[in-house]
Amino acid sequence: MSDRFGFEVGRQATRKQFAVKRSPGSIWFGLSTSGLIGWTIAAPAVLGALAGLWLDKHHPGPHSWTLALLAAGLTFGCWNAWNWVDKQGKTIASDTDATDE
Repeated sequence: MSDRFGFEVGRQATRKQFAVKRSPGSIWFGLSTSGLIGWTIAAPAVLGALAGLWLDKHHPGPHSWTLALLAAGLTFGCWNAWNWVDKQGKTIASDTDATDE
């Protein structure tokens, strides 16, 4: 029981030290990450809306290109952000597993 407890404390301390070394530790790092995710979602949505406005102006029809391409851009941006966050999570998990050994 005591050996297991000591092992867990040591493992968690090692993980914490690794996390402190890995992260820059500044608020700017957190803001840049959230900004990156925001732009990853916003940029395709805005580009889709602009393309939709152009299509609505030059090729009017019964349906709104603006809304359709805005929704498509938003969907693509969310999918892209999700993949990026998932990739970062897997990288962090694999780095943490490497310190457990």
